[in-house]
Amino acid sequence: MQRVGIIDQFRLLVYCYGLFIDVHLKGFWEMDSIAQNTLFMQRKLPILAAVFLLAAQLYAQVEPTAGVWKTWFIPSGQSYRLPAPRVNKDELAQVLAQQQKLDAAGRQQIMYWNAGAPGYHWQHLMGKLWMNDAGNNGALANMLLSVAIYDATIAAWDTKYTYNRPRPHVADKRIKALIVNPASPSYPCEHSVAAGVAVTIISHFYPTLADSVERMAQRVMASRVAAGVVYPSDTKAGFDLGKKIAEKEIEHTKDFSNKKVWDGKMPTEAGLWKGTYASLPLAGLNKTVVLESGSQYRPGPPPDFAKDMEELKKYKPTFGSVANAFHFASESVWEDLLEKKIFEYNLHLNPPRAARIYAIAGIGIYDGFTACWDAKYTYWGTRPDQYDTTFQPVLIHTPPFPGYPSGHAAIGGVMGELYAYFFPAESALFRQTAKDGAESRFQGGIHFRTDNEVGLELGKKVGTAIINRVKGDGADVQY
Repeated sequence: MQRVGIIDQFRLLVYCYGLFIDVHLKGFWEMDSIAQNTLFMQRKLPILAAVFLLAAQLYAQVEPTAGVWKTWFIPSGQSYRLPAPRVNKDELAQVLAQQQKLDAAGRQQIMYWNAGAPGYHWQHLMGKLWMNDAGNNGALANMLLSVAIYDATIAAWDTKYTYNRPRPHVADKRIKALIVNPASPSYPCEHSVAAGVAVTIISHFYPTLADSVERMAQRVMASRVAAGVVYPSDTKAGFDLGKKIAEKEIEHTKDFSNKKVWDGKMPTEAGLWKGTYASLPLAGLNKTVVLESGSQYRPGPPPDFAKDMEELKKYKPTFGSVANAFHFASESVWEDLLEKKIFEYNLHLNPPRAARIYAIAGIGIYDGFTACWDAKYTYWGTRPDQYDTTFQPVLIHTPPFPGYPSGHAAIGGVMGELYAYFFPAESALFRQTAKDGAESRFQGGIHFRTDNEVGLELGKKVGTAIINRVKGDGADVQY
């Protein structure tokens, strides 16, 4: 519970004929004095109502201390603190003018860009991009977008609560808040911060989309002004801040992706994976964020798969098992589940906390992927349809990389632990989802059970290491 002044919770209940004081407030001399004169209180109720309405508003502020949370790739949020906003009376007129010329399309844009946390739409776009990226930078681009949005959001929160600029609809009653009032200061605009990060990172990794994402960002910023919740200068300051931090973090991570060129050599020994194309054979050498290296939790070598093969050939697929195999093979299960839970827990209304969750998940995927690929190309574990060429998998296409350990199982193991940390009341659901995802690869016939068991265990170790790191970032501290 975060404190507002000296009162832990807003527990004052006022009726028209009396005042009832929660036991937690007894002992404060102001409360005792008030209670001694109910008649006096009845005459002063309008004033008191205003006072406690203000207290309630202060109590509702979103993460006022988030500006001191630890960041990943910048020294601190304070190190990017912006100068004080300039007072410009013309900006109120600009906001009002934008509202007066709103049409149905403009209102739709307000609703669209207000849905989810500031990074929601950008994360969703990146999810589609990097999962179809055959290059070596896909996982890095995904991780960097989420981490940079988090770091920039923390910097924005440091500035917000340094200057506490009221939002336009508070400053001028002619301006209406066309969305739920964001419970934080106006400067800088957090949605514009995320947009500045996204434009910079997506343009860097996917330059053909540069014009498109720039136009998207302009729509984001225009929608926040028209909604009556920010000034034009708030959007510019936010966009520039996000861009500056994203550029810094692109530079910081420029050597994360391994630059070596694969020599194309595959092992020739019997029982190892072989293929006409090997996907990302050097990805296990990429620099990690939390892990010391991709090899930190490298599992032991795989066994002979004779017993695994026998089990797989005896397995009789059912409608449910086939559905599960195709579900995890075709859907962004973990990304969709995270977005759902952020909405269900109303964390989309808490930009710093939502950004933190996205960043930790992005690091989990990145470090988990690197650790898994390290093991894959250390051992070149074969696939079932190569071990026994008469075997026909349920899933038609076998992935173009070694099987041991399973990537789905490893990433599921990471996500299961991280989501259990984010939403502990539902930890059983997330860990079961990880098991279901691992089992889907056996059900699809493209992995041995050993691949999945080892992958899950590897993922759990990576997830636990990340949790141990983030527990010290200040977000779990109660004030």
